[in-house]
Amino acid sequence: MTALGSIHDIPLGEGRTYAVDGRMVAVFRLRDGSLRATQAVCPHKGGPLADGQIDLRQVLCPMHLNAWDLTTGCSLSGQQDLTTYPVRLDDDQILLGE
Repeated sequence: MTALGSIHDIPLGEGRTYAVDGRMVAVFRLRDGSLRATQAVCPHKGGPLADGQIDLRQVLCPMHLNAWDLTTGCSLSGQQDLTTYPVRLDDDQILLGE
């Protein structure tokens, strides 16, 4: 389990990128307050996924608008799937991992 910081560092409806054990991980705080975590780099052209638009279900890459399911990482636009990570809150701290 890796502590990433305070939930207050991510506004509702946005994402942030964290370096974790040599990987870049995007953590998204959905508008319902839940969290999702995926790889931070778009497999298509390397776009910053944490800067993409999100809703309660998907993230859109800001470069080419490819879409992925935030829960499963499955592509919704024919691209390579994303790696997803377990993420949860402990008080106001974001914890990544099992």
